[in-house]
Amino acid sequence: MHCRAVDEGHNITTALMLVELGVLKSHSRPHTSNDNPFSEAHFKTLKYQPKFPKNFATIEKARAFCRQFFAWYNQDHHHAGIGLMTPDQIHFGQAETVYAARQATLDAAYMTNPERFVHKPPKPPKVQTAVWINPPKQTEETQA
Repeated sequence: MHCRAVDEGHNITTALMLVELGVLKSHSRPHTSNDNPFSEAHFKTLKYQPKFPKNFATIEKARAFCRQFFAWYNQDHHHAGIGLMTPDQIHFGQAETVYAARQATLDAAYMTNPERFVHKPPKPPKVQTAVWINPPKQTEETQA
């Protein structure tokens, strides 16, 4: 990353700032370019925030920004890869309740204006039961 924070007159790269925050760097396995898509997506979301600054004036301001961002990311940001749920909704077992409420809303819309839905009654995005970077290979036992 190219963002820099300033700490007591020293420039600190974003990578070092993240280490200070306890977010450790990991490396993909050799010759496996798709090992880290979740982290890459997370950091892209971080860097493309409208309020993400070119520089952080102090390490404290960088930490404050990241604390606010991570709270938003987990509690408010709806992720397409997990059925437009927030990570907290999945983690704390709220996904089925949220899905049922969405389905009830869509059912009411369909009953009120069925002509708006050309092909069939609408369904909310599917809630994923597992998300994999590298899914395990199917064996004869797991396929049965």
